[in-house]
Amino acid sequence: MLSQYFRSAFCNEWADKIDGSFILRKPNISSHLFDIILRFIYCRNVELKNLQGLNLLIAVDELNLQQLISHIQEYLINHQTEFLFLYQNPTNILEIVYHYEKFTNLWNFCLEIICEEPEILFNSDNFTNLLLKRDDLNMNEIEIEKSLHRFIPLIRFYDITPTDCFYKVYCYKEILPQDLIHNLLEFYIVPNMKPKSNVAPSRKDQKIIFNSDRVALFASWIDKKDSSYYNNKKPPYEFKLLHNSSRNGFNAASFHKNCDNKGATIWVAIIQGSTQLIGGYNPRDWSGKGSKDTTNSFLFNFTDVNNIFSAKFGLLNNQSDQWQLAIHCYSNEGPSI
Repeated sequence: MLSQYFRSAFCNEWADKIDGSFILRKPNISSHLFDIILRFIYCRNVELKNLQGLNLLIAVDELNLQQLISHIQEYLINHQTEFLFLYQNPTNILEIVYHYEKFTNLWNFCLEIICEEPEILFNSDNFTNLLLKRDDLNMNEIEIEKSLHRFIPLIRFYDITPTDCFYKVYCYKEILPQDLIHNLLEFYIVPNMKPKSNVAPSRKDQKIIFNSDRVALFASWIDKKDSSYYNNKKPPYEFKLLHNSSRNGFNAASFHKNCDNKGATIWVAIIQGSTQLIGGYNPRDWSGKGSKDTTNSFLFNFTDVNNIFSAKFGLLNNQSDQWQLAIHCYSNEGPSI
């Protein structure tokens, strides 16, 4: 039997037994959904083309059909353009998916979509109507204000243009932290002033370099697959920004401080005054002193950072001895492959 729920129900006599037949009462699962579930249990066949919302997934979770839970999540993810469930009611969908611990794959997928298209959530009527516009919200106004203040450190203020900062941020100077206002004014007015060191890394840099298409391409190169291998699949890697030279310092010391002993890394750089992006992959790490051997490192070049098809990359020639000196790790140098 595929379901632990049914096994327990029949063995522990949760279900009523009348004239030799077990009677299970599940008023929250419609007959249509139950028919789909029974077809899967007995025929290993399930029809999901007309699937609406998350009702079937919730029902399957209640009956503890783990195999079908995974199958439905995979189907929803692979066919999300057909259902558009996240676009229709994002706050409700996120709330439901978050509530069920077995919906991890769908939860991660929803977060990826929201990060790619945040307007789905922020432009949703329910985003503010869900709580803040309700008159029956059982929360003091000062508590609401404090809660909203927790979001302030998450905003990349230094990525806001001077014009937008003046007209759309400075007008809230009375409720924003005074040191933040001072630092922003100093940054925009004083020539060559750098942002404070404790600010979060720019999302703008990551959007340009690590968009979904480029991440899929990097993952394909790392796994030595065809360049389009991960176009329609979830890459098995998570990329995290370790060092940003414009924020952390354009010098070898800051690079090694942030990147040593962090395992495999990709470094990228945009050629000043151009749209060309270059970089490389180090499958080992940047710690130590001297050269490291590997046959898995590579270099790449995008002649146009905005055009994914302008990419070229090159692997080491395994027929030579270059692989023995593939990675150069020296404290007075930045990334060198």
